[in-house]
Amino acid sequence: GNVSFYNQTGDVPIHPTPVVAVLGVIDDVADRIPSGWQDEGNNIYLLGITRDELDGSAWAGVIHSHLGGRPPIVDFAAEQALAGLIRSGSEQNIIASAHDLSDGGLIQAVSESVLRFGVGARLWITELMERDDIDATAAFFSESGARMIVSVPREDDVRFIGLCEGRGVPFLRVGVTDGTDLEVQDQFTLTLEELRETHRGTLARHFGPVVGS
Repeated sequence: GNVSFYNQTGDVPIHPTPVVAVLGVIDDVADRIPSGWQDEGNNIYLLGITRDELDGSAWAGVIHSHLGGRPPIVDFAAEQALAGLIRSGSEQNIIASAHDLSDGGLIQAVSESVLRFGVGARLWITELMERDDIDATAAFFSESGARMIVSVPREDDVRFIGLCEGRGVPFLRVGVTDGTDLEVQDQFTLTLEELRETHRGTLARHFGPVVGS
């Protein structure tokens, strides 16, 4: 893990990695919010503001082999407001799923949410790009803090929006759960099988197929 003294990248022993360990207690594990959506027809909301913050991101590392630059801004007040909203939404049972955007950004979080239970999504990012003045790359891959995607049953929309407004958390409807494909309007469509193959095939691509003993 990040606290190991044996990790290294090439000739560099360990990249500077501040680590904060946080332990939470859930009184009843049955009340937890899952990381993926299970039902079709729920609205998908992006909480928080997306900035053009790609330095140090998974996108920068994977696509450009670059790990330098300035990390995303940390806004403790925004983080606290978001955490309070999610907890309140959980207590009111109006949030069907929630996923952070810290590792790969919006598109990675949506992909993992689709894979969790095999329920697809239709997504649109034009309004997000206009509101936050970003391009498609930042919309998909930015790892700005104090953000999360949640799915909300349509019958709970009014209560959820009121909760966001009351706590001062920016929100934007960016999609709906539907079918089994991941479709991003005017961008691309990926089938569930394509997502699964990519998600599960990393080790095989790097090390070759697993051979039974």
